Amino acid sequence: MIEARSPAPLASVDEGRVEALFKEHGALLFRGFDGDLEQFQQFARQFCPVAVVNESRNRALLGEKQEVQSVNLGTRPFPLHPELSREPWKPDCAFFYCLTPPTRGGATTICDGVAIVNALPAEIRGAMSGRRLKYILAANPTIFSYWLGTPDPSPSDLANPPSACPYSFEQISGQIFRTFTRPLLHRPMFTEELAFGNFLLFARYLRGVRNFPILDNGSVVPGEWVEAVKAASDPLTAAMDWRRGDLLMLDNSRFMHGRTEVAANDARLIATYFGYLRFAPVNPEEPDDPVWRRPGFVPPMASP
Repeated sequence: MIEARSPAPLASVDEGRVEALFKEHGALLFRGFDGDLEQFQQFARQFCPVAVVNESRNRALLGEKQEVQSVNLGTRPFPLHPELSREPWKPDCAFFYCLTPPTRGGATTICDGVAIVNALPAEIRGAMSGRRLKYILAANPTIFSYWLGTPDPSPSDLANPPSACPYSFEQISGQIFRTFTRPLLHRPMFTEELAFGNFLLFARYLRGVRNFPILDNGSVVPGEWVEAVKAASDPLTAAMDWRRGDLLMLDNSRFMHGRTEVAANDARLIATYFGYLRFAPVNPEEPDDPVWRRPGFVPPMASP
């Protein structure tokens, strides 16, 4: 936690110190600083000049651009997840800023994916090692036009997408699907230790979905693996009770976040900014110069 000893603007925080602490810890809480929505946006932009458009449902736009939105405005508790881990353009960093704290409940939960892996039973960790998760969704003409340059691709187009395209394409029972894979256990940006950070807990414990993502061989991720992750992560998860003006900065490649149940009709309002760090190392899972790391990228189709 970086706490203001006396009222001071967010802009007074030393940028180099923040970068060093972020690389070391991956989760920083700024408390007691003077600020507003514009200053929050400026603070986030100095570390992540390129923002990620989050097209998830039930969010309010909190500025002229899509850079700053509210968190999901529902009341249900959310399992741990990295932001946008269901897409190839998962952001490096997630910023949260408390405009109106909840009256009760509505805490943001965070958990270190490295600590989860270290807490897993050795046999589960060994079974997960080297495996990849496969994210597969139906494609449509909008997807084809954006990534392949035609709404009606030929078999050759589907089999040979451009190098900039993050997807492979598969035809199953007459329908074409877009797919991409990521390691089940991966190395975050600033440590060589393995971490758990993907869409599995969100899919299983909120959506009740078993086939998104699946394993690289097409099989369902074993329930005992998911249950082992939950059992390891539950005691490691910290619930952050918001104060007005709090700013949370998370390494989205290492930390997962969620929330406790939000009270009905509560005025809780948390702003978000997701983006790509100017000091992030090259991600070996991404193509060279990916389009989503350039200003102005908007996902070609909303995901479920």
